[in-house]
Amino acid sequence: MTARAPTVVVINAGSSSIKAAAYAEGPGALAAGALESAPRVDVQVDVAGDAFTATLEEVCDRLLEAVDPATVAAVGHRIVHGGTRYAAATVVTPQVQADLETLVPLAPLHQPYGLEGLRVAAARLPRALEVACFDTAFHRTCPPEAMRFALPRSLHEAGIQRYGFHGLSYESVVARMPTVCGGMPPRAIIAHLGAGASLCAIRDGRSIATTMGFTPLDGLVMATRCGSLDPGVILHLAEERGLSPAAIGTLLTRESGLLGVSGTSGDMRRLLESDDPRAHEAIDLFCYRAIREIGSLVAALGGLDAVVFTAGIGEHAPAIRSRIAGGLGWLGLTLDEHANTAAGPRISGAKSRVSAWVIPTDEQAVIAAATCRLLPTVRAGSVRG
Repeated sequence: MTARAPTVVVINAGSSSIKAAAYAEGPGALAAGALESAPRVDVQVDVAGDAFTATLEEVCDRLLEAVDPATVAAVGHRIVHGGTRYAAATVVTPQVQADLETLVPLAPLHQPYGLEGLRVAAARLPRALEVACFDTAFHRTCPPEAMRFALPRSLHEAGIQRYGFHGLSYESVVARMPTVCGGMPPRAIIAHLGAGASLCAIRDGRSIATTMGFTPLDGLVMATRCGSLDPGVILHLAEERGLSPAAIGTLLTRESGLLGVSGTSGDMRRLLESDDPRAHEAIDLFCYRAIREIGSLVAALGGLDAVVFTAGIGEHAPAIRSRIAGGLGWLGLTLDEHANTAAGPRISGAKSRVSAWVIPTDEQAVIAAATCRLLPTVRAGSVRG
């Protein structure tokens, strides 16, 4: 497929995969920032950390074989952490890039990859505008009490607070919910379950609470990340086990989660296929934590109308959806197992008091739309990188 006159290229550089897309400008798409119906070219590959830069370069080269680089007006990037400064899509300048570099310690599994995407794209498309789109921005609608730690005020004011992540995914799903669900459920929980996993409480289309906090380590059990942890464990590892900060960081981000509990894999597909009781333990813990955290978000919402599953596990693991939904029977949720096996989109039973859905996420479309919304301003000459 060859895309004619692409408007934007999107690079979504994650910790376990790289996704790239090129969107062609359609009638009204540029002004509206709505590109779901625009012609599109996609490239996606899994990636190992040591080969990241080479793989990213390969992905960009493959994408640019399908489009004319001279027609690319802008490149939109997924950047996981925007800190306190960046709450909306932003044209990347040297100052913006320097600011984002300072946030690498808060998202070591993600921020370096997004920034590498900026560098690789700039080398291949030096005349294109680069735009950073932030996973943290969606959660700026959360009330102050949902984003504060019980730490001294000076630390909060210095930026040590909850931010929340997976915002581009949540924004994508929220945009599709009115159509898929026949209207926007007033109180919903979206379960973004993948190598990284989190939950978000949505009231009237806006985030009011989420399970990830200061970094993408917090909350649910993930592929190699530990999720919520008593901070006393960190002190114990440092004081009694003699681990350095770097060693603790590696342990919590790359050696824990499903991989740490199972001892074999962080890949839910492999664990579901395994007969090893340790794999079953990892699955049990993953589901238990999700059910328990959903309960806390129900309390924050004051009730629940809908649960939506998305991302790799959420979209493709009916057994996990069934396990989690089974733990929510007290809310009146019942599954239609046939619909669940077929991945819905509606997977709840006809008499279920809470509806349940499977809605694929499309972070690339969200990034492309946000990037397009900035282009008229830039073309008018009021914003320059």
